[in-house]
Amino acid sequence: MHDLVLRGGTILDGSGGEAFEGDLAIDGDRLVAVGGRAGAGRREIDAAGLVVTPGFVDLHTHYDGQATWDALLEPSIYHGVTTVVMGNCGVGFAPAKPDRHEWLIRLMEGVEDIPGTALAEGLTWDWESFPEYLDSLERKPHALDLAAQLPHAALRGYVMGDRGGDHEERPTPDEIREMARLAREAIEAGAVGFTTSRTINHKTADGAHTPSYTATADELWGIAEGLRQAGAGVFEIVGDFPDLEPEFAMIRQMAERSGRPLSVTVAQLNERPEDWRRMLALIEQANAEGVALRAQVAPRPVGVVMSLESTFNPFSANPAMQALALRPLAERIARLRDPETRAAVVAGGMLMEATRLFSLGDPPCYEPPAEASFEAIARRTQRAPAEVALDVMLAEGGTGQVFMPALNYVYGNADHLLEMLRHPFAVPGLGDGGAHVSFISDASFPTYLLTHWARDRERGEKLSLPFVVKRQTQDTARLLGFEDRGRLAPGLKADLNVIDFERLGLHRPEMRYDLPAGGKRLVQRARGYRYTLVSGEVVLEDDTPTGATPGRLVRGAQPAPRAR
Repeated sequence: MHDLVLRGGTILDGSGGEAFEGDLAIDGDRLVAVGGRAGAGRREIDAAGLVVTPGFVDLHTHYDGQATWDALLEPSIYHGVTTVVMGNCGVGFAPAKPDRHEWLIRLMEGVEDIPGTALAEGLTWDWESFPEYLDSLERKPHALDLAAQLPHAALRGYVMGDRGGDHEERPTPDEIREMARLAREAIEAGAVGFTTSRTINHKTADGAHTPSYTATADELWGIAEGLRQAGAGVFEIVGDFPDLEPEFAMIRQMAERSGRPLSVTVAQLNERPEDWRRMLALIEQANAEGVALRAQVAPRPVGVVMSLESTFNPFSANPAMQALALRPLAERIARLRDPETRAAVVAGGMLMEATRLFSLGDPPCYEPPAEASFEAIARRTQRAPAEVALDVMLAEGGTGQVFMPALNYVYGNADHLLEMLRHPFAVPGLGDGGAHVSFISDASFPTYLLTHWARDRERGEKLSLPFVVKRQTQDTARLLGFEDRGRLAPGLKADLNVIDFERLGLHRPEMRYDLPAGGKRLVQRARGYRYTLVSGEVVLEDDTPTGATPGRLVRGAQPAPRAR
């Protein structure tokens, strides 16, 4: 008798092939039958009329701190994700000498908008080296599997001390060799990769550029040598690439010298809206020449969600709004409904262009047309755009949300994202689960891929459901070297979703105040996930966590089988 049988589901196995009907049988933490008619199970789930997929592998999260105190790994658990990969963008908390703790917290607070007070209270710091950090994670219960990458900034700070954050300083040859040694040590202990950042947008809480921003080729190639010696691991890089060809050549050399796969962020930048095409062409050329490069792309505009509760909003630089900033939310709402205060705020204007501001709505809309912009509404209704913005923010009891597409929306539609998602060397990523907690809520990307691209899109072409499932299961798993997941096949890990696809949808983000020290964060939930299983155990049922914690630390590409 099987431990668990799912009966009569519509199976999308992650390969990109067409759906087929059948049962799935699970013994322990493994799939033993996929399709056909399975024998009896100790527990059986009726999956008739439901879609069964592999669990989603999210290769771009920032749960590095949260994973030390949060067993659920919200909000990823709400979106069909069964494996999260953290340590991206070159920021994290290991290796870390005791005198670097505050330095690393300030860096994460600035780069990823995670409250420093929450990190200071929540982090246990029962580690110094990266292997010790992995051991610490392994000791803690989690609902989902998690994997960690070695972040460049922490490595720099560990080896160089304060000099690691000084952009006038360069590591000595001995320090580069030590970084390479520690990179090899981390990979051999179970880190799944190394990450770095070269974007001007990543700054510490004090406004300084992220430590890796000006790292030289010698330093990057030296670390690549560490991964070459380890013979494992991947690279992840986020950058602006203002001088595209030479910068790209430098990071391509990391993949060439190490022999390891490398993924790089590709997005449509407002100031250089066609550079993404050049990036994809360079990635395609590299692969044709035997260098394993991938593009990490987002499935929707990278958008800022603003409200009266968020860190900033369109009126953050407005003196009349600043005068209310420290007042309780209920009082701010009441004052903004007062005609005199409202007039003062409107007169002070907004710091953002009204053509780029939209109401997020409920259900949220992430591909809004130009006629829905605050500028267009203001023209139609003969009001100031600031009045439109205030009305949106004061809706829903003062919790109304403004959406501003910051990247990936120069032309006012998502057609270019369709091209990116279809590219043979692209994988979906950049959801940043656990990060940007007060103004971005993109950990819902997996749900959005299914709903918008495979079902709901009205402003252009769609993608097939088998394709989008493959993109965030088999494709993301294989990039990381995870051969035991990402597909539904006998012998593979029993990580899967049972989805009511017709009902599947996103709720609008809600602001919670449940981080350590009362820190606030946006959490976006979904509806339609009937079951999510990790290692054969149900961790989510009818969109609600069950409290089960079968998740394990994934060391390297293959975790050890879990005994039962």
